[in-house]
Amino acid sequence: MSIPHTSATDILVLNAGSSSIKFAVFDTQLTERVAGLAEGIGTPQSRLRIADTSRDSQFPSHAEALAAILAALPDHGLDLTQLAAVGHRVVHGGRKLTKPVRITPDIRAEIADCTPLAPLHNPHSLAAIDTMAATDPDLPQFASFDTSFHATNPEVATRYAIPRVEETKGIRRYGFHGLSYASLVRRLPEISGAPLPSRLLAFHLGNGASLCAIRNCQSIATTMGYSPLDGLTMGTRSGGIDANAVLRLVEDNGLDRTKAILNNESGLLGLSGGKSDMRNLVLDPSADSAFAIEHFCYWSLRHAGSLIAAMEGLDAIAFTGGIGENAVGVRARILRGLEWIGARMDVDANHARKPRLHAGSSKVAIWVVEAEEERQIAMDAQTLMGTP
Repeated sequence: MSIPHTSATDILVLNAGSSSIKFAVFDTQLTERVAGLAEGIGTPQSRLRIADTSRDSQFPSHAEALAAILAALPDHGLDLTQLAAVGHRVVHGGRKLTKPVRITPDIRAEIADCTPLAPLHNPHSLAAIDTMAATDPDLPQFASFDTSFHATNPEVATRYAIPRVEETKGIRRYGFHGLSYASLVRRLPEISGAPLPSRLLAFHLGNGASLCAIRNCQSIATTMGYSPLDGLTMGTRSGGIDANAVLRLVEDNGLDRTKAILNNESGLLGLSGGKSDMRNLVLDPSADSAFAIEHFCYWSLRHAGSLIAAMEGLDAIAFTGGIGENAVGVRARILRGLEWIGARMDVDANHARKPRLHAGSSKVAIWVVEAEEERQIAMDAQTLMGTP
């Protein structure tokens, strides 16, 4: 069906995950009007949250979850005829899709071709794209890619030391959390009142976690690689692990079981014996939880040293993501480990959760920047639409 969109201004942003769809609607000033989450898709515990309301629902598929979201929006003051566009977060754009684009049949085919690189994510983005196209064929749709921010990495940073015949199959480092880093690059000058530092070390710390070396506004290195599994210790992902150890796990457990171990049963969850949420770990006095937190911080610091070397120095540090923005103790532990490069934290500012964390004696600026991935996607769509 086609919905008339005369004088439409709002942008619907969809972020489809493996079992959820996060969504938000922004007006022409990029002010968020409403946001929510359809979660537990494909499970008996499906739930739809919009603004301050929540209700149990049955969502066997992402398409049905999105249909429920669209049906519920009018109850929260959102007229579907006021939608001017839809912006999608797509995890993987591969080699070719390195900037936001309007979705056409050719672009949809390119996203589908990247499915082997992100089998747990891209199919759900495609389901959302197809559902919106079936619902309203005339509504423009745009895609922003989590990999595109890192397209500026030099080949020496992205190329694995494997034969070229294998590399041409797409086995290379891509990097992720690009929308978060793009948002950080946009927001930090607004927060600090100064130009973006030349050499910025960005920590995106959440259930998924990565670091990014940003030099002269561009990503030159990041910790995630071919997939979001590599790099730091994460909520349920192992982070970096020797390839021969992976092969041993496959020999002992089989391929599918090994995938589950490394992606869903490792990281903080595996180290602590059952807790993947940093908030729960901080409150737990057990030795296992303390070790899990220290492991997270230690490997954050190990990788930080590598990225500082890639930038040949450091001017500023920025934290974002759920842990980066809220875990006061984790930030303090990481910054203590960076005192060797001149970082000095203002303890009171850290506990007060202020955006500026550096003390007057610090040689390195330290900031906390709230993640705005959905607003970044809306901004990308608005820019492509040619609106103010």
